[in-house]
Amino acid sequence: MKVSKLHIKKGAVIFLVMVLAFLLCSVNKGAMADNLTGGSESSADKTIAKKYKVKVLATFPHDRHSYTQGLFFNKGVMYESAGQYGESSFRIVDYKTGGLKKRWNFNAKYFLEGSCIFGNNIYILTWQEHSCFVYSADKFKKVGVASYPTEGWGLTTNGKEMIMSDGSSTLYFMDPASFYCTRRVNVTLNGTPLKWINELEYIDGLVWANVYETDKIVMIDPKTGVVKAELDCSGILSASLKNADTDVLNGIAYNQLDGSIYITGKYWPRLFRIANPLR
Repeated sequence: MKVSKLHIKKGAVIFLVMVLAFLLCSVNKGAMADNLTGGSESSADKTIAKKYKVKVLATFPHDRHSYTQGLFFNKGVMYESAGQYGESSFRIVDYKTGGLKKRWNFNAKYFLEGSCIFGNNIYILTWQEHSCFVYSADKFKKVGVASYPTEGWGLTTNGKEMIMSDGSSTLYFMDPASFYCTRRVNVTLNGTPLKWINELEYIDGLVWANVYETDKIVMIDPKTGVVKAELDCSGILSASLKNADTDVLNGIAYNQLDGSIYITGKYWPRLFRIANPLR
C-alpha cells in the first residue's frame, strides 16, 4: 500500500504537490483531451437522458441519526460513513435491521464524506479538510492519509481507479496508490453541465450519482461524462416518516453478490432496495 508512504501529510509541500497534480489533471492535451473538454455547450454531447421512476422492492430500517455520506457493500456486508462536525463516524451496518455491528467515531474537527473499498483498504473522504483516511479493511487500522486540494463529496471505484466528486460537475479519476488525479470528465445532462454531483456508486459500467438537494439519481458514462439516464426517487420516503431533521436523498450501495441496489438519505429512518431500471 503506497498511500502510507507517499501521502501521509508532511505539511505545505505535500499539499502544494497535490494542487499541482489537480491542475495538471485539468490540462486539455494528449490522450486525455476527449475527457477534459470542460463540458462547454458547443462541444457537449446532447444525448437526451432516459427518464425512469424508482421502483421499491423492499424496505428496511435505517438509523435516522446517521447523516449518510457514503454507502457501500463488501462481501455482502454494508458499510456507511456519516458526516457532520462532532457526529462523524464510520459504521458496519446490519442493513436488514438497521442495527450497528461496529462504529468508529472521528475527531470533531472532521466532517466525513463519501467512502469505498479498493483492494484491501477502505478510503474515507472529508469535506473541507483535504484528507482521505485510508484504513485496512480487515482490522480497520489506519495505514495512511491521502491529500487532495478540492472538497471531498462522493467516492467510488471502477476496480482500477478511484472516482471522486467535489460538488461540481466534475468527476475526478484518482490513482489508488498515490491518490493523484490522472484524468477527469465533466458531467453533462442533455448537453448542459450538471452540478452538485454527490455520493457515487459504480454499477454495471456506469457511475450512479446523487444530485445534491434533489430526489434525482443520475447514471453517468465514465468515459464521456454524459448522463445516460435519470432516476426519479421523489416520494420514496413518506411524509409520515419525516421529522424536522430529515434531510436529502443520499447514499447508493450496490451488492455485487446478488446485484441488488440500496438507497437512503441523510437522517432517514428507512433504507430501500430498488430495481435497476436499466436491466
